Amino acid sequence: MLKIKLALVLAALSTTAIAEELRPWEVEVELGAIATSGNTETTSLHGKLDAKQNLTNFRNQYIISSLYKKDEVLQDDNTKTKEKTADKYLVSAKSAYLLEGSHPKDGDKSSYLFGFASYTHDEFGAYQTYETIALGYGDWLYSTDTINWFVEAGPGYFRGEKVVETDDVNNPYYIETEKGALLRLATEFEWKFSQTAVFKQIVSVESASDNTRILSETSVAASITNAMQMKVGFAVASDSKVAPGKEKTDTITSATLVYKF
Repeated sequence: MLKIKLALVLAALSTTAIAEELRPWEVEVELGAIATSGNTETTSLHGKLDAKQNLTNFRNQYIISSLYKKDEVLQDDNTKTKEKTADKYLVSAKSAYLLEGSHPKDGDKSSYLFGFASYTHDEFGAYQTYETIALGYGDWLYSTDTINWFVEAGPGYFRGEKVVETDDVNNPYYIETEKGALLRLATEFEWKFSQTAVFKQIVSVESASDNTRILSETSVAASITNAMQMKVGFAVASDSKVAPGKEKTDTITSATLVYKF
């Protein structure tokens, strides 16, 4: 009788663990803000929403991120005015269809076919808008309780618009559009190096004839409570071909609070 009770308890705990690991939604909300006054006036806001949806045969992910910044700028007449110096947002969605394993816990680490789409608007970036769609295959290179690492690749299509400045007073700039086929490669490495801290590296490369875009995000997050983390991150966005006067690489260093539910 005791053995039967123990078996029932273990089965219940196992079912609960699987249910917790495969919640229908896993959502992270990230927010950071900086404001200074006095000799230097700056306002900076950085936010991100990362929502993962766990279905029987699909794993979907939806991301919205934004960056807004105002700085005090010295004008030619030595006066100071606050001007917007960053205004960027990104929206992306990925749907992955699992190819192996019918058990929820095992299926979460299956190889998969994916569809990906993203849209970026950056008022001060190398490209004002950048749209990408891609289809492909992904697989886990390594997966344990502490380390998870996957890669994915596939063909796609992009369309980008960049602002090109001119010497014409009546038409100071024009919009140049680029579009075409691309190859998208992406990887994500996650290492839980302690019970409360996680290191994560995300890299994607979108290579086309007109431009190659590389996006990288390196971060370390430490738990404050079960639902809240403190995160320090460094993000890089690089384009191989930009308009005259534009930098090829943009970076963002951030310290944010992350709420998980």
